[in-house]
Amino acid sequence: MQMKVLGAGALLMVGWLWFYLFVRQFLFNFFTAYPLIKGMQAAKEDLIAIGARRYTAVSVVSCAVVCAIIIALVLIFCPWYFIICFFGGALVAFFMYLPLLGPSNRTMFDSFCATYYRFVPDDELRTAMYNKKPSQMKLRLHAMGVSDAFIPEFKK
Repeated sequence: MQMKVLGAGALLMVGWLWFYLFVRQFLFNFFTAYPLIKGMQAAKEDLIAIGARRYTAVSVVSCAVVCAIIIALVLIFCPWYFIICFFGGALVAFFMYLPLLGPSNRTMFDSFCATYYRFVPDDELRTAMYNKKPSQMKLRLHAMGVSDAFIPEFKK
């Protein structure tokens, strides 16, 4: 009985970790990266390179494959009570991550800037993104004559 309780706790933690490492990245791609890339391309076609979409697509596919493999392993090799614990841990992580979802969260926007600055051809805008300074980004966009509508108003 003690081993079942220890195993259940371990699978609860594995489920949380699975969500945090892989599903969180998957959700980041769809709720933060793709909308910001689309907004940047709508503002000006060559504001961000086409490689940004490809990079995000590779991330989506790889995260989906890893998630599917881990779910298959859990479903095949674990008894029902371990499966419940695994998805319970993932559910806990989901509710912890839910308020952070989207580009209007400053942390998510900064994560986007830290990852995608390398796809921006303009030196000053790339530097502002690298330094995670939305105010400098807005100034540079205005100097370029480009809309800054893709930079969100951040939640407090």
